[in-house]
Amino acid sequence: METTSCYVTGLRCRECGRDYPAQAVFTCEYCFGPLEVTYDYERMRGHLTREMIVSRPQNIWRYRELLPLAGEPTDGLNSGFTPLVRAENLGRELGVRELYLKDDSVNRPTLSYKDRVVPVALSRAKELGFDTVGCASTGNLANAVAAHAAVAGLKAVIFVPAGLEAGKIVGTQVYGPTLICVEGTYDEVNRLCTEVAGKYRWAFVNVNLRPYYTEGAKTCGFEIAEQLGWRAPQHVVLPVAGGTLLPKVWKGFRELHRLGLIPHLPTKVYGAQPAGCAPVVTALHEGSDIIRPVRKPRTIALSLAIGNPADGFYVLKAISDSGGWGDTATDEEIVDAIKLLARTEGIFTETAGGVTIAVTKKLIESGRIPRDELIVACVTGNGLKTIEPLAGRLGATVNIAPSLASFEERAGAIVGSLVS
Repeated sequence: METTSCYVTGLRCRECGRDYPAQAVFTCEYCFGPLEVTYDYERMRGHLTREMIVSRPQNIWRYRELLPLAGEPTDGLNSGFTPLVRAENLGRELGVRELYLKDDSVNRPTLSYKDRVVPVALSRAKELGFDTVGCASTGNLANAVAAHAAVAGLKAVIFVPAGLEAGKIVGTQVYGPTLICVEGTYDEVNRLCTEVAGKYRWAFVNVNLRPYYTEGAKTCGFEIAEQLGWRAPQHVVLPVAGGTLLPKVWKGFRELHRLGLIPHLPTKVYGAQPAGCAPVVTALHEGSDIIRPVRKPRTIALSLAIGNPADGFYVLKAISDSGGWGDTATDEEIVDAIKLLARTEGIFTETAGGVTIAVTKKLIESGRIPRDELIVACVTGNGLKTIEPLAGRLGATVNIAPSLASFEERAGAIVGSLVS
């Protein structure tokens, strides 16, 4: 891997604009606004080219000038560059001309988009001298932190709400972290982690390392543009939980345009939330920039059940700046969308992906997204993690004896429909 100059200039408050050194800090001490990584784009513009990016390994670090490391990356060397699938069958069913799916359900190693953000945070944690990492999580982040910490040789302490899907609990425990299940909502878990991070010298990826962690989400946008032949899509639909992904994908497109790597930026971004926990979409529909927390989320999409999203305001801003919109999906619509995606494209997504597909369908049917323009929907996690919501909703199996007669007797109707 060739040596890379560091283009990070520090951290900056997203509200008052005060500058900070690139350390493990995440809020402004003057206005309590969130901090964000800043870069020297002018110096980078003459250096970073399409040809340079394409020549590199197909992982998140092919865009490393736009990621917040001082030196070379140490983690996530097999993460990212997931398929951008042309969804011909689903597109026909929805009546659209050009539909793509950004499929992070096969991201390595833990099958979600969190395999983008965690390696960035852990690489930076090691640069800052941490030996223990942690997170507050609704499941996917727990899986990713545990797995990447195991590879990196870091200790991991992970906090989750009690009652998560069994697949996400097992998918965390198998890597050997300290797993703490908290009797409370995600927002209560997150508040606890903020207190713990203030007392112990641990690197919480979505607390004191949040400015670095969130930058990894930009790689989803970078890859979409590159995989479309260095062009930005006209419409991108993304799920909204804590609010990390959507604003950073939008930032990623804007960075590529600023650096001349994509010629035009026609993109509108759209947010998708479950109806039982939709604080951002509710504010959007009310025309308000005040996000009222949902104290008791009620949805099968547990990975999106964050009632007080940390970056919710910036989701609203990205949607507004791009001219996009947002909508919600009920539990029934989520399940129907999971089944629709599996039936048409052979992709089994978790409930968050069901929310995204259901909302994409709604936005198309309502005319918010034109049927004759380029659309990308982001599938952020694998369905094997959340099989519980599908229990009893997939139809019955046919049980037979091991004989042709039993097959024809008990499965006769099915056989008839197949040969007719």
